[in-house]
Amino acid sequence: MVVAKRTIAPEENEMLIKTILNRLQKQPGFVYGKAWLDEEDGPLNLKVEMHPRANSRAHCSGCGQRGPGYDTLPQRRFEFVPLWGLKVLLLYAPRRVNCPTCGVRVEALPWASGKQHLTTTFSWFLARWAKRLSWSEVAEAFQTTWEQVFRAVEMAVDWGRAHLDLEGIQSLGIDEIQWRRGHQYLTLVYQIDAHCKRLLWIGEERKAKTLKSFFEWFGPERSKALSFLCSDLWKPYLQVIAQKAAQAVHVLDRFHIVAHLSKAIDKIRAQEAKDLKAKGREPVLTKTRWLLLKRPENLTEPQGTRLADLLRYNLRSVRAYLLKEELQLFWDYVSPAWAGRFLDGWCAKTMRTRLEPMKKVVKMLRAHRELLLNWFRAKGTISSGIVEGFNNKAKLTTRRAYGFRTYRAA
Repeated sequence: MVVAKRTIAPEENEMLIKTILNRLQKQPGFVYGKAWLDEEDGPLNLKVEMHPRANSRAHCSGCGQRGPGYDTLPQRRFEFVPLWGLKVLLLYAPRRVNCPTCGVRVEALPWASGKQHLTTTFSWFLARWAKRLSWSEVAEAFQTTWEQVFRAVEMAVDWGRAHLDLEGIQSLGIDEIQWRRGHQYLTLVYQIDAHCKRLLWIGEERKAKTLKSFFEWFGPERSKALSFLCSDLWKPYLQVIAQKAAQAVHVLDRFHIVAHLSKAIDKIRAQEAKDLKAKGREPVLTKTRWLLLKRPENLTEPQGTRLADLLRYNLRSVRAYLLKEELQLFWDYVSPAWAGRFLDGWCAKTMRTRLEPMKKVVKMLRAHRELLLNWFRAKGTISSGIVEGFNNKAKLTTRRAYGFRTYRAA
């Protein structure tokens, strides 16, 4: 039995397209008109005419009031979300409105804002995909340009900033990331409350005036309502926090302390390895960097065996490693008083060694003793681990975009 193929008339095909568009995206005050496939000016695309509803009056783009018509501008093309891999263009000749308040203005369009050639729906579509792919890949996949993707992301960010709720914030995390070569940094401020963790603010550079700009934006009343703040040991941050949110418990997290200790140990190991080589002694410190920097529970079985052999030597690197592991007991305390006694004893013991890099760490810890003890006053509820996790996401975004050339784009 042979089944005859059914041919869809152009009018019926047009009706199917209009039905889909009406289900997906209604445009108040406007109707979809003629729709057709076209490839005269490039790859095959779908064009759809837009018409105002009969007897409808246009809205002024300035004040939003309805007004009598003035004249019509030339037809414009607006990019819509692609359908079936086809580029979709809405065609419309905007009306000009004789507004009694604003004068003669171009009418407001529900599917686009200002002079944008992208529909608002397509802009949100691109912005969502820009979270998953690089902007160049998004532009290529959806047949648009990098600049259009950038504008879509900018629109989404502006909308988010305008609708940001700042009420009830009690805990903040402050840190910086390097976003370009040449020591170019961004200051990032996060909300790290238990019920809400998010990025709040980004500022250029990591200077005192940068963080002051945040507190000016945040407002003095909200700053006085803060209970906890978490940051690293960057001096400009410490100074501004002491001025703007002195009532908050300022926590210096263990992550940054361990990072300073690791740098000191690595410096001692590198110098001692050179000394052993110069004296012609056994190179026992070769390829031991991560043995000394990783936590014992994170070592593999071969690494654990080699570390046990290394600890039998009376080396400066070994003594520094043992001091670092001993300081880990500091974070197990509950009482700030007892934790302070332990810290004082550890610092005194370390200062009696000849390990100069470790002595520098001790001087830093003593200078910020009270801020360190705030970890226990906060009962360990505030941690910069959340901040570091957010920073990693920010760095991943930068790498995925192959870097940003301007602060505005970043």
